[in-house]
Amino acid sequence: MADAPPTLGAAAARQLANTTKTPPQWVGTTPRWLVSLLPWVPVEAGTYRVNRVIDSEAKGIGIECSPSDGAELPHAYVDYDETPREYTLSTVTTTLEVQTRISDLYRSPMDQVREQLGVLLEMVKERQENELVNNQVYGLLTTAAPEMRVPTRKGPPTPDDFDELIAKVWKEPAFFLAHPRAIAAFGRECTRRGVPPPTVSLYGAQFLTWRGLPLIPSSKLHITPTDDGGESTNILLMRTGEKKRGVVGLFQPGIPGEVSPSLSVRWMGINQRGAAAYLVSLYCSAAVLTEDAVGVLENVRVDKYHDYKW
Repeated sequence: MADAPPTLGAAAARQLANTTKTPPQWVGTTPRWLVSLLPWVPVEAGTYRVNRVIDSEAKGIGIECSPSDGAELPHAYVDYDETPREYTLSTVTTTLEVQTRISDLYRSPMDQVREQLGVLLEMVKERQENELVNNQVYGLLTTAAPEMRVPTRKGPPTPDDFDELIAKVWKEPAFFLAHPRAIAAFGRECTRRGVPPPTVSLYGAQFLTWRGLPLIPSSKLHITPTDDGGESTNILLMRTGEKKRGVVGLFQPGIPGEVSPSLSVRWMGINQRGAAAYLVSLYCSAAVLTEDAVGVLENVRVDKYHDYKW
């Protein structure tokens, strides 16, 4: 049998073909629902002052309903805290260097500087949401008042635990914030009790709800190991907005080099190594206007599973 005539091979043919490419894909990007759901308040000079009424004085205010004729009218005044808390915007920042030789020669079809900055901005925004939850100065998890913290009854997050948290943040709560594994653990406990939670559509995505409040997933509520070899986390419930005396995010608009609110990219020049440098800065903070605006369900176990018998 005669040998088949030689033909062009696939490896050689690919040298003349164009390849369709994607931009750099970073697995660490999340939806960042907390940033989307928080109302954001612009501040001046990077500072936000929360003025509060002194509660001990408010309890002694005299107010009467239908006082009798000739009775002396009650006396009242409202006193303010003379040392109110001020929140100063924190800075999430980093620098990026790109060799000009690289950006000059390999700029098509994708601009190397643009793609590098695109991924870096995602990382900065992820860090921003982490700080909103965990920052030691203004993080929602760390600054919640002691009386607003509720431990789970038995470890896993149950409907009873969620109801107890709602009882703490009962003045128009907006949403729960929990790690995806904590939401899954709550779903298991609901299934075990025969009360599967309904869902709601927000921003084109589906969320579980409890008592009409959505359970918003966030990986910024970290999973930590327990002494007995298990895993636990925390769950937040919050009221939001200035008008409701809730939680607000803080930013400063109009900063130099702004590419989005309170986020700037500024060119720093070219150094002696031929690398162009860019400064990325994001200014943000969060404020809890009254102590009853944030509640925390603590010691939430996420490692308990059930065998269902039908």
